[in-house]
Amino acid sequence: MIKASTFERRVMSKKTFDKLSRFITEQCGIKMPDAKKTMLESRINSRLRKLGFDSFEEYVEYLFSETGMKEELVPMIDIVTTNKTEFFREDFHFDFLTAQVLPEMAEKNRVGHQSRLSVWSAGCSTGQEPYTLSIVLSEFAEKFNGFDFTILGTDISTRVLETAAKGVYDIEQIRKVDQNRRKKYFLKSKNPNKKIVRVKPELRSRVALRWLNFMEDFRFREKFDVIFCRNVMIYFDLPTRQKLVSKFCKQLNPGGYLFLGHSESLSGINAPVERVSASIYKLL
Repeated sequence: MIKASTFERRVMSKKTFDKLSRFITEQCGIKMPDAKKTMLESRINSRLRKLGFDSFEEYVEYLFSETGMKEELVPMIDIVTTNKTEFFREDFHFDFLTAQVLPEMAEKNRVGHQSRLSVWSAGCSTGQEPYTLSIVLSEFAEKFNGFDFTILGTDISTRVLETAAKGVYDIEQIRKVDQNRRKKYFLKSKNPNKKIVRVKPELRSRVALRWLNFMEDFRFREKFDVIFCRNVMIYFDLPTRQKLVSKFCKQLNPGGYLFLGHSESLSGINAPVERVSASIYKLL
């Protein structure tokens, strides 16, 4: 006999939602107001089906067990995090980077005999942002003799990091990339029926990818000249944003730049930075 729960829409109790949402906020910093209850139910449902649980209460009990913490924490984080990105998203930032930041940094590094520019794509999702940065920095390096760079991409989701490492995307993802760059930096599928492209190896090789939870200590030995953390902090509450920005500032070299998403700002946040353009800040 098939259980009735196979067909019934499972509903999460307020008590279970509060318990799970608090845990998600503590683990990831992502705020889960009551308005997101239906969304959370929908996403967690897929894990219930896969693991064979009949209720959200059973799932949460398993999640909080020793075995669940080892085996289910990462899959749970993967399904509750939102990953929306594309190549050259909010392209004004890359124009500003090319026109102002890179010439300034290249000259400063030349005078100070620093070997390379260090860039961090924090919350890199499926890789479009760090690979866009790789394109922009590679093109600048062609024009500025001796300029070199490193790019680090980090994310809390192992699923998106796996996609980023492969560098394979639907062709719609490169709609903002001009034809010259498409030919230079992307490979089309040999199968004409597959509308996909792959980032060329020489571009992928310039990007290092790492798992990172913003709620934990960064533990980076190096500091960065530029940090991109765009459309990430909108999911966090103000105290979490304050802590995160403070950590970013400690991770920037003097005069380094912090890029946020176009709808984000540092309003209400105490940080040793000045706003130099829309959603772009410079460490004082």
